[in-house]
Amino acid sequence: MAKKAKKVKTAKGAELRIVNPDAAGIDIADGIMQVCVPADRSKDNNRTFGAYTSDLHAISAWLRECGIKTVAMESTGVYWIPLFCRLQEDGLDVVLTNARDVKNITERKTDESDAEWLMLLHQYGLLKASFQPHNDAKRMRTLTRHRDTLSREASSIVLRMQKAMQQMNIKLTLVLSDITGKSGIRIIEAILAGERDPKRLAELADIQCKTPKEEITKALEGNWEEDLMFVLRQNYDTFKHYCIQLGECDAELEKLMENYRAEVAKVEGTSYSPAKNAAIIKRPGIPWASTWKGRHTKCGE
Repeated sequence: MAKKAKKVKTAKGAELRIVNPDAAGIDIADGIMQVCVPADRSKDNNRTFGAYTSDLHAISAWLRECGIKTVAMESTGVYWIPLFCRLQEDGLDVVLTNARDVKNITERKTDESDAEWLMLLHQYGLLKASFQPHNDAKRMRTLTRHRDTLSREASSIVLRMQKAMQQMNIKLTLVLSDITGKSGIRIIEAILAGERDPKRLAELADIQCKTPKEEITKALEGNWEEDLMFVLRQNYDTFKHYCIQLGECDAELEKLMENYRAEVAKVEGTSYSPAKNAAIIKRPGIPWASTWKGRHTKCGE
């Protein structure tokens, strides 16, 4: 593991000593990997590699050939991930650092100078490693972020559905706090199926709905424009697609969480059983309907 900076007192004052002599620096871009090792390890110590998988293997082989034990790289977008994993799998200690902490302001910025600057900072132990989860925790983070993206995109589709209904003067949002709840979905599906009678549509509202049926009936008197109905139908189909994807994402998260629960139980020295641990670590996924559910629901779920 890479060492931290060490300050020593000399006759000339305090000085920093090299604590990671076997360190390298890598400047990462989409198609280029600039790798710098100490000058005494290779005649051409600052090399340019490609970003294909074969290039990543070549980088790892060259670093090990040069006797490198620890590597520093910036967290540039997502370009660092394949090389980071490759080097870790090959037994190298990799320090991923924030680009803001390694700005080189003393000379012209080039890939070569950035890679050398990273190497120098790492040799003196001046880089702070960013936290990187492993195994199931890393996979769960990836899927959780993906689920959040799906949820936000689905929410934007709901807003488009609301816009189409508002243009038809269907004031469903005034009488239902959540148009994607039970009552809202029943009414929207009936409208898309061809029902236009406001009274019949109002009868589809859940029995727990606090809004009077008479008011719901008034809200469902619209002009039913064909182009807006087309927009509503397409947005609703897209919304249902997102719901399916969210459900699949929840199922995949549940699989990973089961593995994580077992690992936690193993570390704590306790026996694992799904029924016992479910009460301790709750399911990470939530039903899609609750994603858009308002705080003050009038019409149930």
